[in-house]
Amino acid sequence: MSIAYGIQGQLLEVTVVACNKLKDTEWISRQDPYVCLEYGSSKFRTRTCTDGGKNPTFQEKFVFKLIEGLREINVVVWNSNTVNSDDFIGSGKVQLQKVLSQGFDDTAWPLQRKNGRHAGEVRLIMHYANTNKPATSHAQSGPPYVTPTSGSYPYSVAPPHVASHPTPSGYPAPSPYSTASPPSAFYPASPYSTVPPPPAAYHSASLYPPQSAAYPSPYSSSAYPPQPSPPQGYSYPPGQYPGVYPPRSH
Repeated sequence: MSIAYGIQGQLLEVTVVACNKLKDTEWISRQDPYVCLEYGSSKFRTRTCTDGGKNPTFQEKFVFKLIEGLREINVVVWNSNTVNSDDFIGSGKVQLQKVLSQGFDDTAWPLQRKNGRHAGEVRLIMHYANTNKPATSHAQSGPPYVTPTSGSYPYSVAPPHVASHPTPSGYPAPSPYSTASPPSAFYPASPYSTVPPPPAAYHSASLYPPQSAAYPSPYSSSAYPPQPSPPQGYSYPPGQYPGVYPPRSH
């Protein structure tokens, strides 16, 4: 078997194909299994195979960043429940020595119940592209991975019902910038005052003489003196000679 070069930060593709002969946790209906994978701090889960029963199929691929010194993946299979908590079906450990040395591994890995009894199998197909190739990065390899000692299997309780990739929230994240307007002290005063001048700045109507005094109306009857009355015996049009009209013949 060839020796794999430094694997720190390299990518490993893992496809969850299906499960076979799973332990049945349902009494009446068919169980709804799903698979969880854990490698270091990376955790993934497949979709729930509704009514998958003992032989569910998934065909879902996940990508892990490898850690120097960690050569196994923990796998757990659960039965999804809508009312009660999910039922534990079985767990197992997937060894990476073959895929890291040969670049490919297609194996059905055994699962066990909490009491150690057989609980079925999970089939995984794994690909590693950098087999027998030195790492291109000049960064130092990470420290050897220390396996946690707590718990006999990866998940002590069922994971929350979320998709393999978290869905973004319907609400946007709060803006790091305040939406409040800055205080007016940070802005220079406007050269144009928006406050109207006091009433005293305007001329009062009393400073102007009344129109009737300064500008006499041309239609006022007092602007014209009364016309003298015509003399007695005046007729219009006037005659050629004063006196009796028409004049007497001599």
